[in-house]
Amino acid sequence: MTTHLPSPDRSSHRNRHPSARRALGLLVSTCLAAATAVAAAGPAAAAPLTADGPGVGTPWVVTLGDSYISGEAGRWAGSSNSDSDRADALGPTAYYDNAGGTGETIARCHRASSAEAHIGGGVNGLNLACSGATTATSTGTYFKPGIDFYEGSAGKGQARMLQEAAATRNVRMVVVSIGGNDFQFASVVQSCVVNFLTSPTWWKNYCHDDSSVTASFTASNVATIRARVAGALRNVATAMSNAGYSTGQWTLVVQTYPSPVPNGSGIRYSESGYTRQSTGGCGLWNQDADWANSTALPTINGALLGAASDVGLPNVRTLDMTHAFDGKRLCETGVGLYEEVGLPSWQSPGAVDRTEWVNQIRTVSTIGDSPYYVQESLHPSYWGQLAMRNCLRQVWNAGNPRSGSCTVGNLGTAKLSPTGEPVMSLR
Repeated sequence: MTTHLPSPDRSSHRNRHPSARRALGLLVSTCLAAATAVAAAGPAAAAPLTADGPGVGTPWVVTLGDSYISGEAGRWAGSSNSDSDRADALGPTAYYDNAGGTGETIARCHRASSAEAHIGGGVNGLNLACSGATTATSTGTYFKPGIDFYEGSAGKGQARMLQEAAATRNVRMVVVSIGGNDFQFASVVQSCVVNFLTSPTWWKNYCHDDSSVTASFTASNVATIRARVAGALRNVATAMSNAGYSTGQWTLVVQTYPSPVPNGSGIRYSESGYTRQSTGGCGLWNQDADWANSTALPTINGALLGAASDVGLPNVRTLDMTHAFDGKRLCETGVGLYEEVGLPSWQSPGAVDRTEWVNQIRTVSTIGDSPYYVQESLHPSYWGQLAMRNCLRQVWNAGNPRSGSCTVGNLGTAKLSPTGEPVMSLR
């Protein structure tokens, strides 16, 4: 089961029993905090040095940003409530990215081996992104490198790591996905799930009108975050300049976020009861799902694209992922859990087309011996990560990067390439 949270009192008014709602909110908050707060880690290990540098040697692609590009949830190919092994594509070492393959360079950055940075084809990939990162480095109890030049006992900012890496590598393309955590993504998800679980069908308590949620999407806050993202992109340009690059030697790609859930009418579980969360792991009311696609996602992605324009660099390209997972999203009609579609595992023929590409929203089910992390919730899973990689390889375009919008190829039916990736379309 996806969650074992207590069921709400069906006879209660949406605003009744505030203490119970606070208790449930605290429980979910404690779990979802893993999406942005992780165990303290030591300094990030430097990537292996080479004799190359700007314009010399094998080309490199470097990814920066947060969980949607680091590889979060990349361990899981689809979902099963009956047997996690059915969906376990990469195993418990999925996020090990240190030189020896024995652990993470920064705890719970979750840089999966399935992450999109590794496009192959004679191009090296370096993944410096970190799950939970915002535009600015966060220190204190937990360390999250932002896209800045921070350097201290906890570690280094991603811009500084990029600058050091680029000095000894031929970095031709830097891909950035950042801003979601500046919009308080984890808190918004928390509010939506708690509201779904604690209000009855006959008097739904929506999250999209909660003051804690609307505060993230005011015009002034959107402008503030757009400016932060623009500042982060300028830090990337400064890092590359400091490493000895001219704008003609590399390309900055700004990547937007994919829609993780369909509109309410496209969710395969009923609004009544709790199967949306207890079975599907998508505890959202229809109107909140609609709002996520019509307002929240366009606002976030609009801020990113606006920031890309604001930096005014000639070497900027954009990769729009908004519709990359359409037809394969969490709880979407047409795909399902392994036990729902009758497939034994992720290696079964057709699994990529019949299972979801977005990981379930998990709460207390992750406590104890579960192999899941709460921070994996609502992130591109193994198939989703490989799909984004397929799109990024097309953006690379044999060394002549181009912009585009990514969608599932072949009229929505996913086929696997010879490298085992979903074949995507970039237009």
